Amino acid sequence: MGILNVTKDSIIFERRGEIVKISPWGKNVLRFQASPNGVLADEDWIILKQEYCHADVILEENSASITNGTIKAVIYENGKVIYYKKNANTNEFEVLLEEMTEYAFDAMYRTYRANGSQTHQANILFKPYEDEHFYGLGGEHNDCFDMKGCTSDLHHRNTKSSIPFVYSSRGYGFLWNNPSVGRCELTKNHTKWVANCTKQVDYLVIAGDTPEEVMEKYSDITGHTPDFPEFASGFWQCKLRYESQEDLLEVAREYKRRNIPISVIVIDYFHWTEQGDFCFDEKYWPNPEKMVEELADMGIKLMVSIWPTSNPNSKNYAYMNERNMILRTENGLYGMQDFYGQQDYIDMLNPRARDYTWSLVKNNYYNHGIKYFWLDEAEPGMIPNHYDNIRSIKGNFEEVALLYPYCYSKMFYEGLKAEGEQEIISLARAGWAGSQRYGTLLWSGDVPSTFDALRKSVKTGLNMAMSGIPWWTTDIGGFWGGDIESDEFRELIIRWFQFGVFCPVTRLHGSRIKPKNHVDRHPEVKETSGGDNEIWSFGKDVYVILKDLIELREKLRPYVIKYMNIAKETGAPVMRPMFYEYPDDNICYTLDDQYFFGKDILVAPVVEYGVRKRQVYLPEGEWRSIITDKKYNGGGYVTISAALNEVIALEHV
Repeated sequence: MGILNVTKDSIIFERRGEIVKISPWGKNVLRFQASPNGVLADEDWIILKQEYCHADVILEENSASITNGTIKAVIYENGKVIYYKKNANTNEFEVLLEEMTEYAFDAMYRTYRANGSQTHQANILFKPYEDEHFYGLGGEHNDCFDMKGCTSDLHHRNTKSSIPFVYSSRGYGFLWNNPSVGRCELTKNHTKWVANCTKQVDYLVIAGDTPEEVMEKYSDITGHTPDFPEFASGFWQCKLRYESQEDLLEVAREYKRRNIPISVIVIDYFHWTEQGDFCFDEKYWPNPEKMVEELADMGIKLMVSIWPTSNPNSKNYAYMNERNMILRTENGLYGMQDFYGQQDYIDMLNPRARDYTWSLVKNNYYNHGIKYFWLDEAEPGMIPNHYDNIRSIKGNFEEVALLYPYCYSKMFYEGLKAEGEQEIISLARAGWAGSQRYGTLLWSGDVPSTFDALRKSVKTGLNMAMSGIPWWTTDIGGFWGGDIESDEFRELIIRWFQFGVFCPVTRLHGSRIKPKNHVDRHPEVKETSGGDNEIWSFGKDVYVILKDLIELREKLRPYVIKYMNIAKETGAPVMRPMFYEYPDDNICYTLDDQYFFGKDILVAPVVEYGVRKRQVYLPEGEWRSIITDKKYNGGGYVTISAALNEVIALEHV
């Protein structure tokens, strides 16, 4: 048994091998910290300090309780914790979340296994509820919407951003405030959170009667987005890859000749001389300032890809390596990935490394007029992911790896802010809790060009929305394997574009298979381009449909900005699961292929090849297609036509 003590606003519990603290973290939120080290680590990671919030703390004979608004926690002398939420109708507290133990007797809540020094593997278990649904955990191409029944490894990789937050249909949010590589099990027999290498257990429980209430408080804790740049609400053109300045400009000019609105065009990787040089190859990009100016005259912003990598051949490698600015291995030779030579990653957790890297970006890109950056390889993309063999300035990578993309985005945001920039948006392949406050636009990574990937992308976007990331997008058409001459891919690019129009950002990208008549423009470059990926590249019939879709997105831009402003203020995602608007409708918790775009538009993408109609669930009331004006009665499923050029998007009348 342990010893319970209370302060004016917290509970302290101690027993052999553990110290625990439960305290308020803003209204209706409780923070739990526990360590086997005899002292709690003074580290908040990314959570923001909240205004002081008084809590009612009571010490009883065998337990202590803390009540903060609608949430209450009771900890017993055996260490067990139970959370309660006040029922808005009865005003009584009901069980919300209850710890359980793996042992046959009622003890050993929270278990630890020493790694060495002050770090441990830490495990915590909660009782399962059969009717509970979970959403969030970031973005992963796993074909899951409701995460109940799933196990998810907590690490980043291409197509996977682990954000250790879940929203529960029982009316709470749970943030695992720990950047350690680990695991989350939302299975039938338990809910389990594991940190492989940590000094303490640290999590927050957020009580709320609606998803809207929980997500707003979660944003208060992890940070709200900055202003969404108005230009970013338009169409983005991208491909793997434009090999030269003239190639890129000619595409931009063609869009203007065709009178097709385009807001952003993107330069992908290997426009540089060597990884780690952070500069254009002058042979192919001779005058960046002139390029930026010509694009600006056409009303187009330029975004440029940056990798957080350095190769020993880089002119900056030795300087960074000698000053511990590069992630290094605990054992054996450096080299975290082999890609045109040894590829090492800059230690983005090191403030000095961030400052130096930004100085290179500033001198070689920003000073040429480039203000928008694509943060690729943001996980970082190590092969294999042996985190325990990597050393960062913050410690062994097993303990801190999830912080990497967060710090990567932070570098660009703070660098641009220091230059006086106000419109900041960075496209990134990975993020963590709090990435949103640095103007991070996450995308789903290098997914294949298949209808299967499109179907999964809808679910990925909805779970990313419920992870506190309002700015999200995909590669329209998928990234790899797209044959631009095949009928199936041409149908796929239409269906994916229809989905992309109703995503927070509409961005065409991909590495297309080169057709037989493809001519490499610069066959001598290190990484040649894929097949063409402009909207006129897929045949005349497809072109007409895609052009109309871009014009539809143009009409939607004021609507997108309206809801981006709401996202900034309240944390409400632009792309919302159906239950977000209808939390009392149980069917809405099961709908993984339709969603709300903002509060007013219900979207039902077609995600299967050859489909020309589909069933859509409409809540009670009358609904009208914003495309055809046709009306439908809600309160159940209806069948709606979905010809190849038809978008299913409805509003409540």
